[in-house]
Order: sequence, then C-alpha cells, then structure tokens
Amino acid sequence: MQAYKDTADVTHYIHGEPVRGTGQRTQPIFNPATGERPRQLVLGEAADVDAAVASAKAAFPKWGNTPPIRRARVMLRFLELMNKHRDELAAIITAEHGKVFSDAQGEVARGIDVVEFACGVPQLLKGDYTEQVSTDIDNWTVRQPLGVVAGITPFNFPCMVPCWMFPVAIATGNTFILKPSERDPSAALFMAKLLKEAGLPDGVFNVVQGDKVVVDALLAHPDVKAVSFVGSTPIANYIYETGAKHGKRVQALGGAKNHLVVMPDADLDKTVDALIGAGYGSAGERCMAVSVAVLVGDVADRIIPRLAQRAKELIIKNGMEPDAEMGPIVTRQALERIEGYIDLGVKEGAQLVVDGRGLKVKGHEDGFFTGGTLFDHVTPDMRIYKEEIFGPVLSCVRVKDFTEAVDLINAHEFGNGVACFTRDGHVAREFARRIEVGMVGINVPIPVPMAWHGFGGWKRSLFGDMHAYGEEGVRFYTKQKSIMQRWPESIEKGAEFAMPTAK
Repeated sequence: MQAYKDTADVTHYIHGEPVRGTGQRTQPIFNPATGERPRQLVLGEAADVDAAVASAKAAFPKWGNTPPIRRARVMLRFLELMNKHRDELAAIITAEHGKVFSDAQGEVARGIDVVEFACGVPQLLKGDYTEQVSTDIDNWTVRQPLGVVAGITPFNFPCMVPCWMFPVAIATGNTFILKPSERDPSAALFMAKLLKEAGLPDGVFNVVQGDKVVVDALLAHPDVKAVSFVGSTPIANYIYETGAKHGKRVQALGGAKNHLVVMPDADLDKTVDALIGAGYGSAGERCMAVSVAVLVGDVADRIIPRLAQRAKELIIKNGMEPDAEMGPIVTRQALERIEGYIDLGVKEGAQLVVDGRGLKVKGHEDGFFTGGTLFDHVTPDMRIYKEEIFGPVLSCVRVKDFTEAVDLINAHEFGNGVACFTRDGHVAREFARRIEVGMVGINVPIPVPMAWHGFGGWKRSLFGDMHAYGEEGVRFYTKQKSIMQRWPESIEKGAEFAMPTAK
C-alpha cells in the first residue's frame, strides 16, 4: 500500500459537500514520522456548527421516518464501501496519526464491526408487546430517535471511535454531527464521502472541524439532543457537566490506567508477548493500553529481564514500513509530555530498566519518536502510577499476593480495562467477580468488547449511564415510548377517580 499524500486544506463537510466555512483560523496537520506539515486544518467557528445543525435538523424528519430496513440498506452499502477502501483509510490514519499500517488496518476492521452491527437495526429496534395487559387493554413499547446528535472523538482512533457512534446513531434514525480530532481529521472526511456514495441523504452526516470553540458550540446548541465523547478524564468531566447543564443526554468516556496482573503460574512466554503488544502497540496511545504490570510474588524476578530484552528489541520506524512494530508519537508536544513523565519517574525513585528517551530513527530524524520505556519498583504513590501517561511506558508494580493485586487495582480512580494472566480457573473467576473495572480480560490483554456488546469503564473512566455501541448504544441514541390502547366498545361508562390498576 502506498503512503497517503495530500496537500489540500482539510475543511468541514456539511449537507453532503466539503465546505470551508466561516473560520479564518488554521493549524498545521503533521506527519508524525517526518515532522513535516503537509496540510492545514481550517478550524470551525460557532457559525459553522449552526450551519451543520441546521442541515441535520432539516434532514431529520424524513430520515427519522424512513423505515429501519431502508436505513439498514444504506448502512449495508456503506459497509461494502468500507471493506473495499479499508486499506486507503488505514493509510490516511498512518499518515496523520503515525501508528503502524497493520495497526491502522486493525482499527478500521474494528470500526467495520460496528457498521455490521448497525445493519441489524430492524431487529434492534423491535419493541415489547403485551396483549391484554388489563381487561381489553394492550400495551407495547417502541424506541424512537432523538433528533440531531453529535460525537466528539479523540486522535488515537480516528476511524474506530467515530464508528462506535455514527453508524448506530444514523441507523436508529438520528442525524449526526462529528467533531473529529484536529490532529488527524482526514479519516472523518473519507468516511463522509463513502456515506454519500452509499446513498445517505445530505444532512444526515456532517463533519465540523475544530477545537474547543466547536465543542462548546455543540454542547450549548439547543437543537443538539445528545453528545458522545471519548477522551481524557478532565475533558470527559467537562463535556458531561456542560452538556447536562444544557439539558443533553451525554455519554463521556474518560481516561484509564489499565493493569495486567501476572500470577506466578502464568505462561511467561505468552504473558511477555501480551505485555509487549498491549504496552507498546500504537506507541501506547490507546485508552485500553496496558500501562501497569502487577507482578505477584516471585514472578517479578522471572519476567522483568524478558520484558527488558523485548522492549530494547522493538522495531520502531515509519509506520508504513512493513516490519515496523511501533511508530512515532502523534505530536511533538505529546512526545515531550511522555518523556517528561519518564524524567518524573526517575525523580520519584522508580527503577528505570529500559529508557526510551531521545530515540532517533534513521532517515526520520525530525519525526516524533521515542522508544519503549520500562520501569520497575513503581509504587502507588508515584505520579507515573496514578496518572495516565498515554505513551509507550510500562510500569511494573510488585505485590505479595492475589488479594493485594485486587486491592491495588480497586483503589485506583480509573476503572477502564484490566487483565489477569493465570492458569488457575478459581483465580480467574474470583478476579473477574471481585475487580471493580468495566472491561476484564482473562489471558486477554486488551479486552475491547465486540460490536454487539458495549464499550465502557467504571469510576472516573465513564461519565454517564450507558456504554458505547452494542445494545446500550441503541438505547443511548433512542428514547422509549410506551403505548396503551383500548377501544370505545370496551370502556365502561362513567368517570373513574381511583388509580388505574390491572383488572
């Protein structure tokens, strides 16, 4: 696959067409592997949000009244186009985010999974029916769309996370406005083009590029009924509180500090593979990345040398090179923040086993690269343990037994994802039952649920009541209506003043 190259300005997509909008502000889009600035992003203003909402609002009555089977057929054509162009989309992601091409392909595949799920919307929207709920009265429920809804998505998955939102929202009859990350915005426009080719009516899907100005305009707009967000916890908390204050339904997925517990009986070869892939894959820029290895008992002394050797051997280069295992960091600012955390870990007294700072890749000396970093003897009072680093930094914490491992994880403010590697079925069962985390893997390092389940953590990793995609996603983007019916021939004469009861 050829590397993606484009020098045109990145703009909005409103009512089925690319639109430059009213904004005069721009910012560069970088190629993280080279440090070059091949494109500029036109940042939106409140007026651009108004235009997108007006388009979506005008399109909603007809689209919301379209039979679900016909909406599903549009999604099915979109699914076919996503599969046809999946490698082109992956190349766009690699060019702007930096992740290796195979990882970008995997991201697109997981996004396609949710599109497939959304194609089953006629079944998903079926309500419940009770005949003769009381004498001569029937009762049933339906789920109806909310109207104009919005999604605000992060840089680390510019295809997959939007796909957690808009396929389900659109299939259930809503119209959608996407505010993608300003760091890698082109994937959103590519998918918008495919949606139009699939036959989606103009106005049903819109893209407004921008920063906090656009976010605040979406949160305050009276015609936006719901907002979905994925990102860091401080911003998730802000999105949730601000959206709720404006009367919106809000689903805001926040930060993480994902642990992987290694029991003494774990298969060390497979566990090392899991930790290296989950800790350093996508340069650690995943909300489900494993950033803490919890080493139980004597397993620490046996596994640390293996982890160190593998971390030193990581193949780090331009993500389009076929043998690359890890690419660059998304921006120079993010690189400086990550390496600043490594400096902090050393100052806090953690043992720096492998130092990834200062890495230069031949031929890409201006790229935003860092190596895999490994800390040992990290303690719960250290900031590198408590805070989300969002980079290729794996911290090892030593505990004496299983109970201490569970207590350690349950005490953390985040509860996004967690894993336990063991051969013991009882340990696995107790871990899954007792751990206070939303997504749990047993010998699965990154337990991201499949499309027909739902994604979301606990505690300060999720603000709102419902998880993303799956049946919870259907519920988030719809409202239930209960209907009771009887006919005049069965109504007794005379007013009834007592509370109605089943008769």
